Amino acid sequence: MSDESQLQVRPKDSDSSLRLSRVSSGLIARGLRDAEAIARQVDPLSETRRLAEEGHAYAQFNLGLAYYHGQGVPQDYVEAVKWYRRAAEQGCAAGENNLGDRYYKGEGVSQDYAEAVRWIRKAAEQGYAMGQHNLGSLYYYGKGVPQDRAEAMRWYRIAAEQGDASAQIRLGNAHYYGEGVPQDYVEAVKWYRKAAEQGNAMAQYNLGNAYYYGRVPQDYVEAAKWYRKAAEQGNATAQYDLGYVYCHGQGVPQDYVQAHMWMDLAASASTGDDQNKYSSGRDAVAAKMTPQQLAEAQRLAREWRPKTR
Repeated sequence: MSDESQLQVRPKDSDSSLRLSRVSSGLIARGLRDAEAIARQVDPLSETRRLAEEGHAYAQFNLGLAYYHGQGVPQDYVEAVKWYRRAAEQGCAAGENNLGDRYYKGEGVSQDYAEAVRWIRKAAEQGYAMGQHNLGSLYYYGKGVPQDRAEAMRWYRIAAEQGDASAQIRLGNAHYYGEGVPQDYVEAVKWYRKAAEQGNAMAQYNLGNAYYYGRVPQDYVEAAKWYRKAAEQGNATAQYDLGYVYCHGQGVPQDYVQAHMWMDLAASASTGDDQNKYSSGRDAVAAKMTPQQLAEAQRLAREWRPKTR
């Protein structure tokens, strides 16, 4: 037997018990780490679930969100509602808002506009911008409350001033069409721009329209710029209008290949009357193109992928 093997087993070795204790502790710690890693593989939400079950409101909200979207767990609206409710009952504004939204849409619970208003109002009154936007929409459409466009605009403005892009678009539309506020294109463009600069495709498209139709000083270059930003995110209406300005050389050099590509993408992403309109525009451009140009446009459309903001 070698000296080394004797050292490993000699009972009178003064530090053997200490060494064995350290080894045991290390094995236990590694075992716990391995068990935790396996648990995360089996249930990637194990830590979130543990915190949620211990009563942490934001973990409860996040677990509800996971069930709602089916991220890491099978999608389950009833389970999502259960966890949103637990978070909401602790005053978590995000939980209040999402619970109210489930009542509004009837997902995981019976549709109940009054309950939707009750929970969404709680979130809004805590200063939660998404809740403020949603409460504005409930007043705008008269769901669970008497329809009141002025009150809707008040809540949209509060949310918009906090930077909520959806509320900024709503407020922009209200000023553009004069709904609940005086018509004011300058004010509309101000709010569209705020949302557009956050990367919101609908706001980018609306801002492009304002420049195209001269709601502010007409500027085809600016119109094409904002149409492109929205089109690159997959907004079909913006794709068609970007194709249109390429066809007519408005704000961009005339380019039938680009015109056909963008109109083709718009038609492919649409249905019904919109698809018919976009297809007709695309086919009108195709009639002006050489076979080589048409093949190039079709290749570009096949290879196109939307940009993420």
